[in-house]
Amino acid sequence: MREDINKFHFWHKNELSLHEKLLVVDSSLSISEIFPWKDELSEGIDHEKFCKSFLIQPDLFLRLRAGKEKTVIEKLQQAGIDFKMIAENCLALPNPSKIDAVVELDKEAIIQDHSSQRTGEFIKSEILNLKSEVTVWDCCAGSGGKSIMIYDMDPTIELTVSDIRESIISNLKKRFQNAGIKKYEPFITDLISKSPIRNSQFQAIIYDAPCTGSGTWGRTPEQLYFFAESEIERYAALQKKIVSNVIPHLKPGGSFVYITCSVFRKENEEVMMYIKENFHLKLKQMEVLKGYDKKADSMFVAVFTF
Repeated sequence: MREDINKFHFWHKNELSLHEKLLVVDSSLSISEIFPWKDELSEGIDHEKFCKSFLIQPDLFLRLRAGKEKTVIEKLQQAGIDFKMIAENCLALPNPSKIDAVVELDKEAIIQDHSSQRTGEFIKSEILNLKSEVTVWDCCAGSGGKSIMIYDMDPTIELTVSDIRESIISNLKKRFQNAGIKKYEPFITDLISKSPIRNSQFQAIIYDAPCTGSGTWGRTPEQLYFFAESEIERYAALQKKIVSNVIPHLKPGGSFVYITCSVFRKENEEVMMYIKENFHLKLKQMEVLKGYDKKADSMFVAVFTF
């Protein structure tokens, strides 16, 4: 089966129609074998549709920044780049599109998956419910895509960003500079070892957890070959450890937003059960963001209130 999976990286890149690809697959491999970890999936994920999505190249998504919508659309039109309006400020483009020479990335638009943009709906609803002088900690900020999205929701937010390596924060700072974000507090911390943080408490904490990334494998189908199932347990344990070190920094009345780009139940619903059983937080909402039928990533988001 693993030898057959090697073909997917070619199949989802080439120009065959989905029907033609399925004919090729059916001759050597059952569709359900493309993603063999069916029993590990989060609730509500259609296994067959998810498997088929690996034969379709995902789209490239842009989030248009406020006031730049018209400019970006005109630039893409003038350059002859095809796109579809997915939402008011979200565009879908063919993945091979070369846009960095056309659009000023981070200043005018952010490359951000559709499902990742949708997590903003959950974050925004919580931030808008908080009082003035909102303090937000993006505790695993990565390259800063969600932090820029948070800033765009309300530039007056007191934003703190952190990650484990200096190189990650350095890249974030460059993106923030291009995005025009000057007021923020960056720092490096190892959240596994309870490293001290600069602000003891926050009104909102965004935890985009390190995970298997299984919801993004449509972009890197070789992961179907290299992935070891034991990684699910390893990441779930890591997620719970970081949760335990982060939640104590949430102010009473605040919001905790948990995000993964995983489709595995142990990294999603089971971590939610861990939070409910071990902390005085109320689960407000959770959802699997099914990107597999939108040529996008699949993600998971949950919101807790204190």
